[in-house]
Amino acid sequence: MVLLKLQLPHQRRVRLAQGLWLLSCVSVLAGAFTFSLGVFLKTELLRRAEVMDNTEIHVVPNILMLVGLVTIGINLLAGRICQDSLDSTRFPPWKSFLLPWYGLAGMVCLWLFSAVVLSYALQGQLEESLKVGLRNGIRFYRDTDVPGRCFQKETIDKLQIELRCCGNTNYKDWFEVQWISNRYLDFTSKEVKDRVRSNVDGRYLVDGVPFSCCNPASPRPCLQYHLTDNAAHYNYEHQSEELNLYNRGCRQALVDYYMGLMNAIGPGVLSVILLQMSVLLSLRFLETSLLGVDPEDPEGDSVGYILAKGIKETMMDIKATILKVLQFGQVTAAEGEVGMAGADGEKAATSS
Repeated sequence: MVLLKLQLPHQRRVRLAQGLWLLSCVSVLAGAFTFSLGVFLKTELLRRAEVMDNTEIHVVPNILMLVGLVTIGINLLAGRICQDSLDSTRFPPWKSFLLPWYGLAGMVCLWLFSAVVLSYALQGQLEESLKVGLRNGIRFYRDTDVPGRCFQKETIDKLQIELRCCGNTNYKDWFEVQWISNRYLDFTSKEVKDRVRSNVDGRYLVDGVPFSCCNPASPRPCLQYHLTDNAAHYNYEHQSEELNLYNRGCRQALVDYYMGLMNAIGPGVLSVILLQMSVLLSLRFLETSLLGVDPEDPEGDSVGYILAKGIKETMMDIKATILKVLQFGQVTAAEGEVGMAGADGEKAATSS
C-alpha cells in the first residue's frame, strides 16, 4: 500500500519544484537563525562561567550551532536539486545523493528535538552547577590578592547588581563566610579579636553583606551590617525589612534567566523542525513524481508518494536488510576463521 499517494500533472510538478526552492531558501535562513541562537546561548553561558562548576549545559548550544550549519548546507543542496529537477537531463545524477540527504535531514530534525528536550532535562544539572559555582565564588570573594581569584569580587558584585539578587540561596549565605579580607581588618581592635577567637576556624564572621546586595528601591539608606540586631538601627525590624536587601538568591535568579532563554528558544527550534520536515516531504514527493514520468511523454501526469509501501511493510524491509547485512558480516568472519584454521593445518603438516 502506497503511503500518501498524489496525482501530479506537469504544471503541478513545476509549481512544487518552485515552491520547494522557495521553502529551501527560507530553511537556509532558519539554519542561520538556529546557528545564531546557539551562539547567543553559548555566549550567555560563557559570560557566567566563573559561577558554574561544570559545562554540561553547553551541549545544548553546541548542538544548535552544529545543526544550524548542517541545515544551511543541506537546504542549499535541496535548492540546487529543485532547480535541476525542471531539466530531465540534469536531475538523474542527483538520485544517488537523495537517500543520504533524507537520512541527514531526518537526523537534523532529531538533533533539534533532542536539543529542546535536553534544555529542560538538564535543568537539575544547571542548578547544581550554579549552586557549587556560586558557593565557591562567595567563599573566594575576599581573595582579591590571590592570583586566579582576584576577579571573583568583581564578578559576584556585578552579578548581584545586574540580576538584583544576593548570595547563593539568600543574603544569609554571606553570614557563613568571611568575605572581608584580613588586610582590611584591624587585629588590634578588641571587637575583631573577639570575633576571630569566637570562631572555631578563626574566621571573621559578621551578620553583614557586600554593598551589591543593597536594593536601591529601599526608602532608607542601605543597612549592610548588624542585619540581625534590631537594636543596632533605629526603627528597624530585620524580619520585615524586605526592601533593604535583595531577597532572591543568585542561583534562582540565574536558573530563571537561563530557563527563560530556553523557553524562548524552544518554540523557534520547533518551528525550524516543522520547516525542515516540510522540505523533506516535499522533496520526496518531487523525486517520486519525477521518477514516475514516462520518458516518451515528459509533460504527462505522474504519481508522487512518500513510501512505496506502508509504514509497517517498509519497517519490515529495513529490518530484513539490516539482518541480512549482519548475517553477511558473520559469514565473512566465520570464513576468515576457517581460512586461518586451514592455514594452520597446512603449516603443521609441512613442519611434520
